[in-house]
Amino acid sequence: MTEHDTDIDFDFFEDEPPTQESSRTERLIPRRGPRGPQRPPRGPTNLTPLLRLVGLVAFAILIVVLLVFWIQSCQESSKEKTYKDYMSKVSEVAGSSQQIGKQLNQVLLAQGQKEAQLEQKVTGLARQEQLAVQRAREITPPGTLRDENNALIQTLEYRVSGLNGLASALAATAKSKDTTRAGSLLAAQMQRLLASDVIYQDSFKAPAGQELDRQGVTGTNSSGGPLVPDSNFLQSSDLVTSSAMVTVLSRIRGAATTPTTGGLRGTNLESVKVLPAGTELSTSTQTTVVVRTNMTIQVSVKDSGDSQEANIPVTLRIIQSGQPDVVKRGKIDFINPGEVKPVNFSNFPAPSFQTPAQIKVEVQPVQGESNTSNNSASYPVIFSVA
Repeated sequence: MTEHDTDIDFDFFEDEPPTQESSRTERLIPRRGPRGPQRPPRGPTNLTPLLRLVGLVAFAILIVVLLVFWIQSCQESSKEKTYKDYMSKVSEVAGSSQQIGKQLNQVLLAQGQKEAQLEQKVTGLARQEQLAVQRAREITPPGTLRDENNALIQTLEYRVSGLNGLASALAATAKSKDTTRAGSLLAAQMQRLLASDVIYQDSFKAPAGQELDRQGVTGTNSSGGPLVPDSNFLQSSDLVTSSAMVTVLSRIRGAATTPTTGGLRGTNLESVKVLPAGTELSTSTQTTVVVRTNMTIQVSVKDSGDSQEANIPVTLRIIQSGQPDVVKRGKIDFINPGEVKPVNFSNFPAPSFQTPAQIKVEVQPVQGESNTSNNSASYPVIFSVA
């Protein structure tokens, strides 16, 4: 071999391109050397939409809560208006019926009328009461007061029945000389009127008031009157007795023969006492009155005439130096001849102690009363704490 033959040329290694494997290796090896400033790390890119979603959900919940409160408020307001409108309509009917009862009281105790006239007037009152029944039936009650509304209608129907029965009894006994039996028949019809007041109180007023309390309805009705109105038809329970109705008949039948006189009429002041001690006041001697929280001054009045009397005003006045006058007013609904009835006054303001005072009492004279000297009196007193 020659020197030329042993000279091997390896240039083909230099011309061969780098393999794919070496190129991949170079890419995986991090470059070293100086770097530029680094950027701060970014937060999660999905946090902002999440916060927006949470805000929208919270806003939606707030809207729903406010809407629920608004609807509830509207329902409560509507409910309260419904109950108050109903009670306003009841008040009109109940008040009208009560006024008819007052007219009956005046008719029964009126002077100088004949039995036929009384019968005619009572029949007219029965017609008026029937109209009240019709008006009550036209009222639509709230669902929870249906039973109470039925009791209201029953109350008025009892009053119609009692008035018609009273007129019929007057007609049936007009020619009877047995006033005792006639008085019993009249009293039986008056008891129907008394029963109507019991039905109204126990089956309408009391349970209706309890239901309104349960519903949270308070204040006055839509007309500004009491939420649950009163309706007292019979002005005096004394008129349901046979003896009272006998007196009514005797007076009426006496008036048919002596219409110009009607008998002696009048009332007088019997006594004035301080309760609960029972201390009787004197017009001539100063009385020491021990003041208690439950102190009541009782005025007793007597019917000193021959006629029944009704609606007699009684006034009590306390006069004391350095204090405004204390004025109390009461009334006797009904009183028979010879009967004594009390009128009680209470809830007095605190007086000045150890200072002389005057208690003045006046019983208003009835129509036709000739002697009024015994209708009023003044009592000197001094108030004490013990």
